[in-house]
Amino acid sequence: MSTTINKEEIQKFSRLADEWWDVKGKFKPLHMFNPIRIDYITEKITQHFKLENKGNNFLKGLKILDIGCGGGLISEPMARLGGNVTGIDASEKNIKVAKIHAEKNNLKIQYLNTSPENFKELGKFDVILNLEIVEHVEDLGLYIQSCKNLIKKNGIMFTATLNRTFSSYVKAIIGAEYILRWLPIGTHDWNKFIKPEELEKDLLDKDFTTIDVQGLEFNPILRKWKKSKNLSVNYIICSTKN
Repeated sequence: MSTTINKEEIQKFSRLADEWWDVKGKFKPLHMFNPIRIDYITEKITQHFKLENKGNNFLKGLKILDIGCGGGLISEPMARLGGNVTGIDASEKNIKVAKIHAEKNNLKIQYLNTSPENFKELGKFDVILNLEIVEHVEDLGLYIQSCKNLIKKNGIMFTATLNRTFSSYVKAIIGAEYILRWLPIGTHDWNKFIKPEELEKDLLDKDFTTIDVQGLEFNPILRKWKKSKNLSVNYIICSTKN
């Protein structure tokens, strides 16, 4: 039976699960990355669904699925903004960490230890988040097909990943893993990085239309992430289900 689960990748992140909410730990880069990701996602959701971005509950009524949710770093902010959030992850340990942290913060988030192809909530979600996950899956075609099955017609999907370029090899692997030690060595396999045009074609083949492609770039002086036209390393594709 086909699967999107890469067991080696799941084991790798399961070993780090206890550090998800340590802002100075192994997941520090994701904590630094979060503000720009949340800004971009909420901006596009607001535009797509013609919402009024006011108050703390402007995502109320939207059903949001966070695939590969890890410890809940994106699920929690979406829930705080009023979204009806479900987070799924193939790592049982990640789900346990996410549940405990949500309970401590009185957040109602449904966390499930499953993968998208085994999740049966078909046609349910307004928003799907695939953030830094597709470069770790076993079968990308099956993964996107599973997203298609789970999202509502005219739903919006975000897919953030890494481009397969010389620049991404230098910055995301040599720089981030070996020099700066932002990430454990072996976190990424450059060969599994995906070029934007490849991902756009895969999305189009599964009836998704690209709305926007946005580069994300780290400013080492300000130590902050910013939106950029440069797609050579990190980028995010916003698409809608036809």
